[in-house]
Amino acid sequence: MNILVTGGAGYIGSHVVEELQKCGYTPIVYDNLSTGHEAAVPEDVQLVEGDIHDVRFATHIMEQFKIDAVIHFAASSLVGESMTNPAKYYFNNVEGSLHLLEAMRGAGVDRIVFSSTAAVYGEPEEVPIKENSKLNPTNVYGRSKLMIEKMLADYDMAYEMRYVALRYFNAAGASPTRDIGEDHNPESHLIPLILKTAQGVRKQVAIFGTDYPTADGTCIRDYIHVCDLARAHVLALEHLLKGGTSRVYNLGSENGFSVRQMMNTAKKVTGVDFTVVEEVRRAGDPAVLIASSEKIREELGWVPTQSDVQNVIATAWKWHKGHPNGY
Repeated sequence: MNILVTGGAGYIGSHVVEELQKCGYTPIVYDNLSTGHEAAVPEDVQLVEGDIHDVRFATHIMEQFKIDAVIHFAASSLVGESMTNPAKYYFNNVEGSLHLLEAMRGAGVDRIVFSSTAAVYGEPEEVPIKENSKLNPTNVYGRSKLMIEKMLADYDMAYEMRYVALRYFNAAGASPTRDIGEDHNPESHLIPLILKTAQGVRKQVAIFGTDYPTADGTCIRDYIHVCDLARAHVLALEHLLKGGTSRVYNLGSENGFSVRQMMNTAKKVTGVDFTVVEEVRRAGDPAVLIASSEKIREELGWVPTQSDVQNVIATAWKWHKGHPNGY
C-alpha cells in the first residue's frame, strides 16, 4: 500500500518512513524542505518536493501514486514562535491542513493519521493526563493543533474521512539502524540542547526553574523514543486500513523524569561533565506532564520498548556525535 507522508523529511516523519518500510508499506514523502532534510529520506523512497497549500498539486500526487492513506506531520512547531507570530501557525498548520484535507477529498483518499500534541491540554488538572482530560491549550501552537483535531472530526462527520490523532509528549532519541536524528534550527528541545553542550557546540545548557513542587525542584516530563512513536503511527494506520473508526490517543512512556535527572543521565551516558546553569522559570511551564497511554495500549496493543531514558539519550548521542552540525 502507498502511504503519503507529509513532512516525511523531518525528525519524526523520517523515523515513521523507516517503520513503514519495515512493515512492508511504500511511503511517498511530500515535503517542502523548509525545515526537513533531503538527507533524512532513504534513497529508495520517492521524495516529492511540494507544499500542502498547493491543493491541485497535492491532489495530482495522490492520484499519481495511488495513495491509500496519509500520515500528516507538515507543520510549524515552535511554541515560543507561535506566540510572537501566530499568523504563521494558523496559516501553516490550520489552513495548510485544510488544504491537505481538500486535496485528499479531491483524490478520494479518506484515511489520515495526524501528528497532534500534548500541548492541546495546557496546564493539566490531573496527572497522568488522559485523552478525556480538559483541552485548554496555553499557546498558539497547541491551539492550532486542537483546531485541526476539530476539523478532522467535522470531516469525519460530513465526509466519512476517518482519522487517528496522536497527541505526543516529548519525542526524543534516534534510530539505531538508520543514520537519521533530530536536527532543528533553531533547536528548542531539551535532549539535543544537552547533547550539543556535551559536544562543545554550545557552552552551557540551562535549567529553567528550580523551585517547582517536585522532588528536585525542576520540571518533570514524559519522554518517548521516536522509534516507539513511529511504531504507534503504523498501528494507527493499520487500524484505519482495517476499517476502524476515528480515534484520539496519547503517546507517552507513562514515566516522568525531571530536567535535572535528564542532565545527570546525559553526563553518565556521554562521559562529559558539561556546564549547567540555573535560570528563572519560563512562563507557562507546568511542573509535571506525564501521559496516560492506557487507551492506545489496550485498543491497538502498542507497547513502547525503547523509551528507557538511558537508551533515548544513548541513541541520540550516537547520532549527534556523527553529526555535530546536523545534516
